[in-house]
Amino acid sequence: MTTKLSLAALPAIDSAAIPNYSRAGLTPGIIHFGVGNFHRAHQAVYLDALFNKGEGHDWAIIGAGTRASDAAMRDALARQDWLTAVVEQEADSSAARITGVMVDYLEPGDSQAIIAALIDPAIRIVSLTITEGGYYIDPASQKFDPAHPDIAWDAAHFDTPKTAFGLILAALAKRRDAGIVPFTVMSCDNIPGNGHVTENAVAGLAALIDPALADWVKSSVAFPNGMVDRITPATSAREKKLLADQFGIEDEWPVFCEQFSQWVLEDNFPAGRPALEKVGVQFVADVAPYEHMKIRILNGGHATIAYPAGLLDIHFVHEAMNHPLVSAFLKKVEAEEIIPIVPPVPDTGLAAYFALCEKRFANPKIGDTIRRLALDGSNRQPKFIVPSALDRANADSPLTGLALVSAFWCRYCYGETESGTKIEPNDPNWGKLQAHAIKARDNSAAWLEMGDIYGELAASAAFSSAFAKCLNFIWKNGTIATLEAYLADRL
Repeated sequence: MTTKLSLAALPAIDSAAIPNYSRAGLTPGIIHFGVGNFHRAHQAVYLDALFNKGEGHDWAIIGAGTRASDAAMRDALARQDWLTAVVEQEADSSAARITGVMVDYLEPGDSQAIIAALIDPAIRIVSLTITEGGYYIDPASQKFDPAHPDIAWDAAHFDTPKTAFGLILAALAKRRDAGIVPFTVMSCDNIPGNGHVTENAVAGLAALIDPALADWVKSSVAFPNGMVDRITPATSAREKKLLADQFGIEDEWPVFCEQFSQWVLEDNFPAGRPALEKVGVQFVADVAPYEHMKIRILNGGHATIAYPAGLLDIHFVHEAMNHPLVSAFLKKVEAEEIIPIVPPVPDTGLAAYFALCEKRFANPKIGDTIRRLALDGSNRQPKFIVPSALDRANADSPLTGLALVSAFWCRYCYGETESGTKIEPNDPNWGKLQAHAIKARDNSAAWLEMGDIYGELAASAAFSSAFAKCLNFIWKNGTIATLEAYLADRL
């Protein structure tokens, strides 16, 4: 017997923590673009904890989206009064809570309705979780790309923009003209300097429309940097069934995640902010050391295991960590090539941080998949792997392990696992990646020709040589033998 999630059903739910605040007493203060699983397992959970303390009830969330796929999420949440079941899972425990911090979700694609909501003076923060690939960054330069067709559209149709940045900019311009204090724009994505990146996107678009508006954005709008962290897999029928079987709750789109959560924020909110420090958020003057550590060690670690595990037909991340060669590969690359070039982080031991990452990756209940880790490598590799390899190349330091990570990615993009199973497209640029991977089977340099991904790293003779040796070894000997050779220092 299950209970379908809704406001009316909350009193009947005794298997999960439910909000102790009245939804009727909430008023919106945040509009969030990208209401996906990570947002609902992270920002929304922190706010739920604050609301449960009886504080911050004027910081409820209104959802927003720009993609056609956002409509499915909106419709699912609307049918359950914007509530979400969040299940935190560790190896020896599982606990569920119902979050109620969202009070509305604007119709995706309705630019006028979204802009009207953004103009409301009550909205003091606009946050985003739009993935690493959503910021219109040129992969090679890691700078905003003003020539992207989406940006060009918004510049030419400023009254009816399609992107989150166009909508944000249109609302900021109207607030400026009306004398309304600008809202703070807060990125919650895994991007180095995500606040700076977001500012470059908004101001970069503004520069195409009105240089004076761009100058105003730079001088008047706050874009705090932040580091976010919580492993949150995609929702499948598996998670829905687990929620129903273990907790008796029916949720159309539940969120499953690990218990661990971290959020480090630059305290730069001129229009005000919720007191999130009361529920565990770290407010610091400089986020860079924390995000550098997380992106290089955790996200870089995910990228390290993703492709050899994918080639070995391993489905779940915890299964990859149970594979002695894959887990040893991760440990060796991290210990020898990644951690040594990560600068110190306040009150944090890097070796201990990596040990915690290993434990988190090995959590058998999360159900995180290798395919998710391998997703969108064309956007993730330039942020998670290439910078570490470039740092080592510039320092004339050994980089065989990082070159091997790239070689496994290339072999994965060939589109076939070691068993001959077809790898379905797993990147927005899959066609391009596969074409280069096919050419690279006979000429490894064809892979590094992708300057938008490898940039100046491709010019490194040390990296190019190591990459060629690794890729050729993979094709000749296979993934298992390659891992064994690397671990024995024979590559």
